[in-house]
Amino acid sequence: MKKLVIFTGSGISAESGIKTFRESGGLWESYDIQEVATPQAFQRNPELVLNFYNDRRKQVVQAKPNAAHLALVELEQKYSVQIITQNIDDLHERAGSKNVLHLHGEIMKMRSSAHQDLIYEMKETEIKLGDKCEKGSQLRPHIVWFGEAVPKMEKAIELTMQADIFIVIGTSLEVYPAASLLEYAPENITKYLVDPNAKSLPHISNLTTVKKSAGDGVPLLVNKLNTNPS
Repeated sequence: MKKLVIFTGSGISAESGIKTFRESGGLWESYDIQEVATPQAFQRNPELVLNFYNDRRKQVVQAKPNAAHLALVELEQKYSVQIITQNIDDLHERAGSKNVLHLHGEIMKMRSSAHQDLIYEMKETEIKLGDKCEKGSQLRPHIVWFGEAVPKMEKAIELTMQADIFIVIGTSLEVYPAASLLEYAPENITKYLVDPNAKSLPHISNLTTVKKSAGDGVPLLVNKLNTNPS
């Protein structure tokens, strides 16, 4: 069974009603990154940061997987599928995808601010100031903030290098180091980029661009791959 690796960005979640960060009308137009998404911001004003992510979490809980999330699950019938996502929501899992690697963390989890290996599933939608881990430190969102290392990047690169087919969905390919993943895909394999604003990337070989939204483009691509497995 061929290994199909899929790299997803905010474009796939946007169609479920989850606000993106960088697009026009996105979250960074309303919030200063330095005030809500850095370790320094959490030190200065932890309550503001917690409230920002509490609001994001409530939005995720209300959202539902869309046609693109659901279509990707169908690929597991004929391929060994690994999803690598920049998204912090759990829509891939709720759609039924079995193997999902979150590069930037998971909003439905929280962790100790002092002991990063103490990670907990969220039972409520809010983390409050004064909520502490078993060792007594304040809990924080299990999110990779700006200025923090991306601990699962090496694993993502390893998975990408093993791909027989590589698909990129709904990402501007502007957020590094994650955006560099496409360059680690083996040169000779088939690659797809599904995004309405997809640009040609002449330095990437065997790349087919699908200039459609995730909800429209992914089901079409999935049907193609399942009908004619490469």
